Amino acid sequence: MKKTYSSGQDWARQRIRPDQIEKYLAGNDCFIPPGKIEELLRDRGEPEPSRVREILAKALEIQTLEPAEAADLILLRDPELREEAGRTAGLIKHKVYDNRIVTFAPFYTGTACVNNCLYCGFRRDNPDLERDILSLERIRRETEVLVGEIGHKRLILVYGEHPASGIDYMIDSLQAVYSVRIPTRSGGGFNGIRRANINAPVLPIEELQLLHEAGIGTYQVFQETYHRPTYEKYHPRGTVKGDYLWRLYCMHRAFEAGIDDVGIGVLFGLGDWRYEVLGLLLHARELEGRFGIGPHTISFPRLRPALGVDLGRPPVPDEEFLHLITVLRLAVPYTGMIITAREPAEIRRASIGLGITQTDASSRIGVGAYAGGDGGQEDTRQQFLLGDTRSLDEVVAELARMGCITSFCTAGYRCGRTGKKIMDLLRCGQEGVFCKLNAIITFREWLDDFASPGTRRIGEELIRREIAEVETRFPELAPSLLDYYRRTAQGERDLYF
Repeated sequence: MKKTYSSGQDWARQRIRPDQIEKYLAGNDCFIPPGKIEELLRDRGEPEPSRVREILAKALEIQTLEPAEAADLILLRDPELREEAGRTAGLIKHKVYDNRIVTFAPFYTGTACVNNCLYCGFRRDNPDLERDILSLERIRRETEVLVGEIGHKRLILVYGEHPASGIDYMIDSLQAVYSVRIPTRSGGGFNGIRRANINAPVLPIEELQLLHEAGIGTYQVFQETYHRPTYEKYHPRGTVKGDYLWRLYCMHRAFEAGIDDVGIGVLFGLGDWRYEVLGLLLHARELEGRFGIGPHTISFPRLRPALGVDLGRPPVPDEEFLHLITVLRLAVPYTGMIITAREPAEIRRASIGLGITQTDASSRIGVGAYAGGDGGQEDTRQQFLLGDTRSLDEVVAELARMGCITSFCTAGYRCGRTGKKIMDLLRCGQEGVFCKLNAIITFREWLDDFASPGTRRIGEELIRREIAEVETRFPELAPSLLDYYRRTAQGERDLYF
């Protein structure tokens, strides 16, 4: 029998706090002023090669681009210059983050939602979707599979906007996730989730303060589209999500509440991707200018098929999708960039060289699908259909063959390297050193505890190269690394620099 949940419309009407919007506005203007982005893109020819190379050189110095500079890159059509821009994007990623890729798992906690977004399988008026919200015990069971069978150390918990999954539920579910500790095969330590990020509804400052105190990682909210008429088309009035400004200023409230790391993004395909890229850049520059801290991550979700959804819109073409990833790596060079299993394997593979730093694997987005699913996709229980369902073991092996080390490290967040501190370290390239050392140690952990024999062989070959690089580039750090590595290989866990 399907569970039913009240639409929560009375609750929804009380969610929006005008006083927590108006305080950030300059008069009646927001940081996406009407007409500004269109003006940047209008009557602008393809840039001269010399102009393009000036912009690439600036980005390579890890400087945020001006909107006009990003607009020039957006309009770049020359295949050779696009290829040069892609190579520069890859160099920036390596300069800031080295060759490591962070992996995580998406964890959907429920399907109940008071909103009615036209592109979403979870929308309130979708009669075919099974409605469910996980109990704390089911959350622990899901976490046990993710930790004990797959080997994830990071999650992104996804919540619908509904009174049954409000702030109290979020805090309780976080505590349930963090409570799971499973002994390692060696008996020398425990595996568990070391960082739980959340993709959550827009919250008022007082609830964001509670989330901060509960120990969340990154607070992630996507604007979906920065183009206000398009936003209002797909988000019906009278719903919480129908208020454009309430959503637009959620990251301002998050920083005010003490949250160090925030993640932004749009749903590519709702509107003109060129507009959205400049919207993301303006958002990043607004946060930098007001708080001194830009977004910790930018994500690139692209429209995917979903139960009961037919927008009649073609997706952003693959070539343009990869180009917009390139432009954003160049425009916001310090930020982490996330591509998910929404995308097919070939697109994820191509995007890695353009500056992606995080991706998911062994992903199941049906509610309760890790512990109770059969490994397939169940469209009556999930928000959309995935494009890539490969296992973490398969993805790790592929990344290693590409010369990328999978990092399971969460050290920076527990050492206070968050917020402005990590931004400064990223801009000067120092965080990449910590990343390399901790990636080697945590990769050794995962290979011993979870890898198949074939993946372990590929991974150990990569580790040998990584250690040799540390001995050459950072000889003063090599003795400490080798000590930690030896102890990890002998069964100790959660050592970090």
